[in-house]
Amino acid sequence: MKTFTKILKSPIVIVLLAVILIGVGFSLVNSQGIREVTTQEGLELIDAGKAEKVKIIDGDNRVDVELTEADEEFGQSIQFYFVDARAEAVVQAVDAAQPEGGFTDEVPGPNWLATGLSLLLPLVLIGFFVWLMLSGMQGGGAGGVMKFGKSRAKLVSKEDPKVTFADVAGANEALEELAEIKEFLREPDKFRAVGAKIPKGVLLYGPPGTGKTLLARAVAGEAEVPFYSISGSDFVEMFVGVGASRVRDLFEQAKQNAPAIIFIDEIDAVGRQRG
Repeated sequence: MKTFTKILKSPIVIVLLAVILIGVGFSLVNSQGIREVTTQEGLELIDAGKAEKVKIIDGDNRVDVELTEADEEFGQSIQFYFVDARAEAVVQAVDAAQPEGGFTDEVPGPNWLATGLSLLLPLVLIGFFVWLMLSGMQGGGAGGVMKFGKSRAKLVSKEDPKVTFADVAGANEALEELAEIKEFLREPDKFRAVGAKIPKGVLLYGPPGTGKTLLARAVAGEAEVPFYSISGSDFVEMFVGVGASRVRDLFEQAKQNAPAIIFIDEIDAVGRQRG
């Protein structure tokens, strides 16, 4: 049952259902319960005096006919189309039959409902393809589209298994410097009381694989604060403003869980393509 519900919620199924419903609605609007017959069948019914009311729609080359009695085969209302070469013959046949309800000819006016439905179908399809494009850029799924401007940062909660300074080997000098950051995070009031300014950030640089991420996680583990990890390349997008939106969202999340550590890996990826 859960699988069936998941399938029904699939965007492809939703779009297919929307297309089907639009098609059915368009068909109902156009038909309105009128049976379409051939030109010959329509003229025979008119010649037989079975027409109560006739309407010739100029421009569409269409004739709408209300029968005096419901026909077993065609029902109460019929319509048929004719080619330009038979237009005069159709008018003569209707004029000769003199239906009791009379006959009229008119220029077709705009059918706003039919027009709206015909415009809605391509809009649904365009929206679906835009959805696919955005979801592909966000890694797939409806959640990716809904969180297009949201941060992709991975959160390591302070309740998760900790990485501490004891897990880091061969970086004693770096650990000594980062120990101060740990103290800033654990007891900020002690430093504010003496007028010290708490650092806003620390730059860790070095070749890949030297333990920069591990050091940052160790500081978070020692200070018992949440740890947000994200790559600088996640801030670079083809859509203007998306990267900035992700930065704002990331820092907003961190503020809500302050004190916290934000670790941006490969920060040099930001602005790499600028002159």
